[in-house]
Amino acid sequence: MQTYHYDNFRDGANLQERILTPGNVNADSFGKLFTQPVDGQIYAQPLELQDVSIPGKGQHGVVYVATENDSVYAFDADSNSGDNSDPLWQVSFINPSKGITPIPAKDVGANSIYPQVGITSTPVIDAGSGTLYVVAATKENGKYFQRLHALDVATGAEKFGGPAVIQASVHGTGWGSKNGSVSFDALRENQRAALSLVNGVVYIGWASHGLETKDPYHGWVMGYDAATLNQTAIFNVTPNGAQGGVWQSGGGIAADLSGNIYFVSGNGTFDVDTNGTDYGMSFVKLDATNGLSVSDYFTPFNEALLSEYDQDFGSGGPLLFPDLATTVKPHFAVAAGKNSVIYLLNLAHMGEFNAHQNNVVETIENAFDGNPLMGTPAFWQQKLYFAAASDHLRIFQYRNGLIAQNPIATSDQVFPAPGASPVISSNAGTDGILWVLAFNSHGGGDGYGGPAVLLALNPTTADELYDSTQAGSRDTPGPSIKFATPVVANGKVYFGTATELDVFGLLPDPAKRRAAIGQTHTYAAR
Repeated sequence: MQTYHYDNFRDGANLQERILTPGNVNADSFGKLFTQPVDGQIYAQPLELQDVSIPGKGQHGVVYVATENDSVYAFDADSNSGDNSDPLWQVSFINPSKGITPIPAKDVGANSIYPQVGITSTPVIDAGSGTLYVVAATKENGKYFQRLHALDVATGAEKFGGPAVIQASVHGTGWGSKNGSVSFDALRENQRAALSLVNGVVYIGWASHGLETKDPYHGWVMGYDAATLNQTAIFNVTPNGAQGGVWQSGGGIAADLSGNIYFVSGNGTFDVDTNGTDYGMSFVKLDATNGLSVSDYFTPFNEALLSEYDQDFGSGGPLLFPDLATTVKPHFAVAAGKNSVIYLLNLAHMGEFNAHQNNVVETIENAFDGNPLMGTPAFWQQKLYFAAASDHLRIFQYRNGLIAQNPIATSDQVFPAPGASPVISSNAGTDGILWVLAFNSHGGGDGYGGPAVLLALNPTTADELYDSTQAGSRDTPGPSIKFATPVVANGKVYFGTATELDVFGLLPDPAKRRAAIGQTHTYAAR
């Protein structure tokens, strides 16, 4: 529970949930337990850690939340009563009286995150060292900074001499270059992709702030030593070109057990087929033992057309199949983006680029009826779960090294743009529940929607077990945030909204349970 989508494969499956089951997740037994207010929008997925000793406050299960107002909170994971009504600790990286604030949206020239940009991506926790790593963006008396912070999980104190100011440059003649060099721009680069921790290195990815951004930007991936915060490696996606952002709708950079890391880039220059160095619109494998050098990649044959029409490959996050943990080969990964195509790749031979066809294991064309995927799918019991924008959730069967061309089940619900990133909870292979957090396009404003909607679905049939509109106003969450992802742990479901952390679980008092259900869904057309 200490990284985006549970592990570095990004499969979205918590296989150790023994409290929540299909038999007790319903409107009579399950609902909103409590909320915790925060000082800004929560785009990052919450992270949960058990058995944390908080000085002067004893042992706690803790849920960690980061906001666009550049704050990190540690809340008790099980209660907001008594002493737990306040955060166990809170740290802020701003000081308005000294001219230090989050970056205003108007400064970045885009409103995709509004009204301010502070902490956007999901942090990562090293449970062994008790450290939470998070990237915060600030404006400081007219100058812009991004810093990697290493915080003690028990106190919020900075560790390892941090924070580290993020700076980088590479040789190149690309967009915004000067004197043969391309430099990292703390204002223009949006740290959207979730952080990864792999073999003692924190990996961080960047993209732009939005489609309307016209200023120079590039995709970047950087590594920082988790124990010293020293920069270990830099990779620029388009050093001699432009764009190629690593945004993945907030999904994390993935990693296999050999320490190779993987990302999917968006619109941008691609010229590797002509001996260039630009990897826009590509699924890229980086060798982390060799300075983040490209060891393999796949680029769709129609990448130029996709870039021209803003059909980002990298709008969806990578998912590595969890059989990577076995000796059975080949090992596969899946990715999909705005062009509504699912690509199944062999990680040993990813396919590179062919101008006439996709040299991958399999493609599923028009997988989401033309709708874009802007999120990370989930994988459980040989099934893949996709929730594209303005589409039903679709379940695809994986068998004998291939994905069935048609879904085995679809949800009744339609998920408004930008869709969702589903997650699974189960007790190993039993008691599976598919969790989806729906953006509510009705109402809202200032970068967010109406009340979020939490759904629990049958992971085989996509039939609904529960949703947060069933019990009237009892379970109404805070205003929805696009790309928000729930985390399920120890019988509770945690997710962020525009104003608060919401915590759902089994209702403690049967008298408070509402038996009369059946209110109309307001978040999407049925």
